[in-house]
Amino acid sequence: MIALNVPTIKCEGCAEAITNEIKTHDPNAQVNVDVENKIVNVETSATEAAVKDMITAAGHSAA
Repeated sequence: MIALNVPTIKCEGCAEAITNEIKTHDPNAQVNVDVENKIVNVETSATEAAVKDMITAAGHSAA
């Protein structure tokens, strides 16, 4: 499980954009976005660096 702080998350639309971007690269990924706490939890075969790149591609920045 990869857990990343994404301070740029503002709403469910942000969560959906991040989820869609990750699932584009790994359709089997399990993605849970906690909008209130700005945390993205991902169960995936991708590396943490790859997930950070996906979040960046969705217009956000992961820490």
